[in-house]
Amino acid sequence: MPSDKPGQDEPGTPVPEAAPANGDAAPAEAPAPAEARPGAEQRPGERGADRPRRGQRDGDRDGAERPGEPAAERPAEGQPVPAEAPQGAEDEAPDEAAERPAERPQPVPAATQNEPVAPDGIDASDARVQQLAEPVEIAPITEEQGERIEAPRRGGRDRDGRDRDGRGENGRDADARGGDRDREAGDRRGRGDGDRPNVEVVRRDDDGRQILSIIGAGVAGAVAGGAAAYFIKGDDRERLTRNAEETYYERLPRGRTRQTIVRDNGVQIVTVTDSYGDILRRSRVMPDGREVVLFYDPYEQNDRRPRYDRDPGRDLPELTIGIPRDEYIVDIDQPDEAVYLRTLVAPPVETVERIYSVDEVVRSERIRDKVRRIDLNTINFDFGSAAIAQNQVGNLEALADAVKEVVDKNPGETFLIEGHTDAVGSEISNLALSDKRAESVASALTEYFDVPPENLVTQGYGEGYLKVDTEGENRENRRVTVRRITPLVKPVQTSGN
Repeated sequence: MPSDKPGQDEPGTPVPEAAPANGDAAPAEAPAPAEARPGAEQRPGERGADRPRRGQRDGDRDGAERPGEPAAERPAEGQPVPAEAPQGAEDEAPDEAAERPAERPQPVPAATQNEPVAPDGIDASDARVQQLAEPVEIAPITEEQGERIEAPRRGGRDRDGRDRDGRGENGRDADARGGDRDREAGDRRGRGDGDRPNVEVVRRDDDGRQILSIIGAGVAGAVAGGAAAYFIKGDDRERLTRNAEETYYERLPRGRTRQTIVRDNGVQIVTVTDSYGDILRRSRVMPDGREVVLFYDPYEQNDRRPRYDRDPGRDLPELTIGIPRDEYIVDIDQPDEAVYLRTLVAPPVETVERIYSVDEVVRSERIRDKVRRIDLNTINFDFGSAAIAQNQVGNLEALADAVKEVVDKNPGETFLIEGHTDAVGSEISNLALSDKRAESVASALTEYFDVPPENLVTQGYGEGYLKVDTEGENRENRRVTVRRITPLVKPVQTSGN
């Protein structure tokens, strides 16, 4: 396994400080990111108490009895979890519905859930639950011939800060010209600058993050009649390319881009994205040519346009959980490697009947809920900050050891790290802050504990999923959560896994 450690982040990137060099004492805490200025978790009352959040319906505040009490995140053991009502199905594009198999997942019996799983037995355990309706064959990620292109710049901006694709700060076209950009112009755009349907870019950060306004009342999680919901798309290139020997990009057919990161030990991390910047697949290619598939979208060749205004899990039935809640959502105050490991190696709580793209998983709460999660209470973020205090870095060691034990036996595993904020501040600022918190934890796992960065995916959710239902400042809501999403994003029995 590669043990490459990333280098230092760019100024302002919220990751833990590096170990002291040349005898200099480490500061007590890493500096807060520049983006965490007033506006993130800093304006009480900006969100009214009567305004439901993502995943909430009118008149339903996630079942929480009173503000300040823990929100009821899941029903009692064995009870169904209400699924969001499908919206907008009547105008769904026929090809979008026809390209994927119908899903009729079933709850995984408690006996299967409770059966001990050794790190070297995860594939066999997942295989009992991953019941794909269609076989999946994966072609080598390097099979297609590509054409070298200029590296896309982060954030979709030129060096002078202007948008290269002719858009203003709010993402609208600066002029009235329509039509597709020419191929060369597309190469110069930042990754993910394609014209997404039903989406307006409302904020672009220099670190590559883009906050999207998803237009339409049919958006999953939006309040009925609401104008829009927001979603953040991060950029993991800095985290993955740190200390790389070389990074290059190639143009592939159908508007796709292939990024290859070459490490000094000869290992290559290869990622393919579509014209919208969504990740289609990622693999680790060893010096001997052996490919370890990390995740793979089997439907990427259908040339579909993404529907950001629809929840990819909208057609799934209500989720029934047959295990105790404290096993489904691990919520402990002290690091416990054994508990973390037992949670991470457990199979999904519901059968998996098709492979999802990583983009589908991060956009759909219903899909993510197929797997258990760990609420990482051992890391507490200060108000408005994404920095991890130096005295808390050690609290990640138990999680890192559990993740590494899984990855050592199964190099193709993928873990999702989710960032969250409390409800103080604007939605947009909190989305950016939460994404930085997820990245801080992922970077710390690599920087301090040698967890391979390519096995980690990060996503921020802002104030959308409060742990404690309160509009005020709350440390418990400023958190990260961790899930093993491998059985959702790849066939579990693939070469090199």
